Amino acid sequence: MNKLILASASPRRRELLEGLGLRFDIIVSNEEEKTDKELPPELYVGELALIKAAAVAKQITDRKKQIIISADTIVCLGDEILTKPKDNEDAFNILKKLSGKTHCVYTGICVMRLSDALTVTKSVKTEVVFKELDDETIRKYIGTGECSDKAGAYGIQGKGSVLVKEIHGDYFNVVGLPLTVLSDVLKDEFDIDIFDKELMYES
Repeated sequence: MNKLILASASPRRRELLEGLGLRFDIIVSNEEEKTDKELPPELYVGELALIKAAAVAKQITDRKKQIIISADTIVCLGDEILTKPKDNEDAFNILKKLSGKTHCVYTGICVMRLSDALTVTKSVKTEVVFKELDDETIRKYIGTGECSDKAGAYGIQGKGSVLVKEIHGDYFNVVGLPLTVLSDVLKDEFDIDIFDKELMYES
């Protein structure tokens, strides 16, 4: 049984934590995540991350020594929240909107300790500037299948990287987990150092 629990089914978040060499379990809640869409995006993603962590905490009330890490990411163009595309045509419309414009990616993270219910949420914002995209490029990108399960219909860590002109802020936040902020929260609030050998895979 590992000390850390990732409350997310996202393969990107799993890969990012694995990239730090950390050992962790994955437990995903199937509860519906609902919150007020009128909230500012920073609060919206923070609340969704909290809902995920709390839902997983209900499933493992006997594992008091563990720490839950959850996250939620959204893409915003102005005041509009761009979710995962419903189908290819929806993906096309989303990418057409993003073409040549600057949008914001918000990720909320929540870290929760079961033993005393200490809970910390943080939100991180990154600005992403897209190139001007012609229809053929958008269709070809959609054809890769990469955009189907991603907010904003693109993945910056894959072929979607060529759609991006520049970013301002944390790259890993756009992938789905701001690692620097997560590391700081673990160390400052929970006295957990990600360089602790007890947390890491044996090399």
